Amino acid sequence: MLLNSSHRPSRPGRDAKAALWRAASGTERAAAPGPSAAVVGGGIAGLAAATGLAECGVQVDLLERAGTLGGRAAGWPTTLADGSTATMSRGFHAFFRQYYNLRGLLRRVDPALGSLRPLTDYPLRRADGAGDSFRNVPRTPPWSVLGFVALSPSFSWSGLTRMNPRAALPLLDVRVPEVYERLDTISAQKFLDDIRFPEQARDLAFEVFSRSFFADPGELSAAELVLMFHIYFLGSAEGLLFDVPGEPYPQALWDPLADYLTGLGATVRTGTTVLAVTPCADGFRLARTVPGSSEGVQEDRYDAVVLALDGAGLRSVVGASPGLGDACWRTGIEQLRQAPPFLVSRYWLDRPVRRERPGFLGTSGYGPVDNVSVLNHWEGEAARWARATGGSVVELHAYAVDPAADRTGVETAMLRELSRIYPECAGATVVDVRHEWRQDCPLFPVGGYQDRPAVRTAHPRLTLAGDLVRTALPVALMERAATTGFQAANALLSTWGVRGHPLWSVPLGGRNALLRALARCG
Repeated sequence: MLLNSSHRPSRPGRDAKAALWRAASGTERAAAPGPSAAVVGGGIAGLAAATGLAECGVQVDLLERAGTLGGRAAGWPTTLADGSTATMSRGFHAFFRQYYNLRGLLRRVDPALGSLRPLTDYPLRRADGAGDSFRNVPRTPPWSVLGFVALSPSFSWSGLTRMNPRAALPLLDVRVPEVYERLDTISAQKFLDDIRFPEQARDLAFEVFSRSFFADPGELSAAELVLMFHIYFLGSAEGLLFDVPGEPYPQALWDPLADYLTGLGATVRTGTTVLAVTPCADGFRLARTVPGSSEGVQEDRYDAVVLALDGAGLRSVVGASPGLGDACWRTGIEQLRQAPPFLVSRYWLDRPVRRERPGFLGTSGYGPVDNVSVLNHWEGEAARWARATGGSVVELHAYAVDPAADRTGVETAMLRELSRIYPECAGATVVDVRHEWRQDCPLFPVGGYQDRPAVRTAHPRLTLAGDLVRTALPVALMERAATTGFQAANALLSTWGVRGHPLWSVPLGGRNALLRALARCG
């Protein structure tokens, strides 16, 4: 529900048209001692849900299977071959300025967001030498798109004249859920083909968005691609430049947030696996492992539960909990699919990468490499190691790898391509390397929107959160995780008559009346 403009708090960014959503009215806090809630999953969604509940007087247990918080943005210590300690993670994440609710979560412990550092550019490079940059692109639509096209060498006049403008009309007025009703039945690849979008520009712009979902454009729903275009280009005035944590994720983000939750009275339990959730007359019984306990499994009772898990974790818990949901809901959970595997390879090299290299570079045509990060150009821990050794810390990503691919071969090809991308790395000695192969990101396939679960379930005190969960807000990726986490908390708070938390999003449709009218004509 949108908040009346006369009662708006301060905007979270520069976009005057950002949309503010309010939760149901109610008391400020739950009556002491407060109801109890288990939040299952300590990623961004779970941290947001736990924060939203604990701030309103709910007794929260945050239960995370891994040893660290942060989910797909977690980090953990590792010892390198030279004896130094470093923090490994699952790879680079961009904290875009339109991630209003994620940034609101981080502001709980860092009001000025001093833990984030801006990257001055988001360059994209093709193997044939062509490239693009967002450094000088205007941020406010429609000038952002017009500026990008004017400045980009990837757009030629002949390519633009061959485009099908009628097929592109859905881009001009993106709304949720209408965008799914209109475009979820076709792939991102077909949508691009129908537009006749220039191939070179497609590689550098649209496919970057598609592969942010760790998915091939031929499998990804066109609705998700178009929603991304709205969030970053035609819908928001925040632009495509972004921030990154100045230190590894645990130190910069999640450890302070865990301390904040503990200060609110919440209990944070890592290394704890939730096995099953059983509805009972007075709430839920939750079976979980107990690290170090001779009994192995413990059962606790809660008034409410938030399941903030990835697809595999959600399928496991629901599959072991026959009392949750009806047959249709359970079938939808069981049908959730994972995106193809991805690889993150981080190299500690004995020589520096040239100072002018960007902190982050998107690539196309360099074998399996989708992007390259030079961590010591923006992360403090990596920079200190580089200064002490005269080396560099470089990270390579490969998204949507063929599940049948030889993993050692992919790793070898990644390192070989690094020498093509940054020739100064050729012949460098690898001081140490970490390869992270994962396959736990949600796939948003063609026609899959209706099977996705929503935040609310048939049980008013069981909610879901995560980037796989449906929401009416135009959000994606980490911002969808944070947003649905707060929505899950708000839904539970409303059952106790407690006022929830306001949320923000990019505008809900096209920004320009003429463009909206054109979109309706399509």
